[in-house]
Amino acid sequence: MTAAADDRLISADSHVALEHAAIKGHLPSKYHADYDDAAAAFTQRVFGSAAGQTNRAKMFQHAAATRAGYHDPVERLKDMDLDGVEVEVLYSEVSGFRYLYQMKSGGTHATRAFNDTMSDFAAIDPKRLVVSYQIPIHDIEFAVSEVQRVAAAGGKSLQLPVFPSELGLPEYFDHSYDPLWSAIQETGLPICCHIGLNTNLDDLARRDPTPQRGVMVTMTPLSCAEALGMWIMTGTLERFPDLKLVFVEPGVGWLAWYLMVIDDMATRQRYEFPELTELPSHYFRNNIHVTFIEEDYAIRLLRDRIGVTNLMWSTDYPHPVCSWPDSRTIAAKQLEGVPADERELILSGNAIRVWNL
Repeated sequence: MTAAADDRLISADSHVALEHAAIKGHLPSKYHADYDDAAAAFTQRVFGSAAGQTNRAKMFQHAAATRAGYHDPVERLKDMDLDGVEVEVLYSEVSGFRYLYQMKSGGTHATRAFNDTMSDFAAIDPKRLVVSYQIPIHDIEFAVSEVQRVAAAGGKSLQLPVFPSELGLPEYFDHSYDPLWSAIQETGLPICCHIGLNTNLDDLARRDPTPQRGVMVTMTPLSCAEALGMWIMTGTLERFPDLKLVFVEPGVGWLAWYLMVIDDMATRQRYEFPELTELPSHYFRNNIHVTFIEEDYAIRLLRDRIGVTNLMWSTDYPHPVCSWPDSRTIAAKQLEGVPADERELILSGNAIRVWNL
């Protein structure tokens, strides 16, 4: 059994490039200098690091990265049609929550300007272009207000940092975040944590002897286990059982082992997780979803161990491993032999449920 020509394809992870000039177009001019200073400091600090240099060097190695659809929503819809993709969930290449909070003044205004620029991209067809609005976590009161503003405007996706420790902030189990989790839970919108540049791995990147830092690159998705553990094993999802989390681009094959191990820790190995009333894997399957690009062996052999309702396909347009313009063929090959009802969940159904499409 193969993916049929009429299968709906929804990419749970695609990308759009925002220009700083476009963001500043929504920002009062009195804050422009502070914006420029913060953006420049971010570029020097992060992309001057070993991990950042590797990330930037790999960014534009696919033909799709030269397409107008990377920047232009009209052209993007054309590229999606060419690829047979009905809907894309979009993440900005600019990590606003990494530098906007460092503006001397106007940081909250700049955050709204950033999100309004994302909204501009989606405005041509918001049913097909589902943008992820970035929520800063340095000011929880403002974060709550931005979540509520986005939800009231019809937004469907929220993006938060994967690792608050990168920003010098407490882990997400800290009760200071509880008002934010309550607000997000009320909206029914998912929290999306997109892996990628992880400055916590910079020391490894410096020690990595391979020319393109291949040792560090393989650790980037695996480091997601740290973030998963902070959500699962600390009782945060016990306290907020209706939160929906999406871990974007971590790969999925390793999760079968991970879920087995954390349950084994809680049972046979007798590790204590006093905040939990269920096995750790329960919180993964109840609250967490993960995206993949091309992992045919994992989908064919391990999907039941991970959870069919937790898996979501993506194109990763226009990054180096993206499936454009052959997504339909590649999806069919990956899901060969997968029953039609499970195929539907993985290719579109889970995304429809998670993002309330």
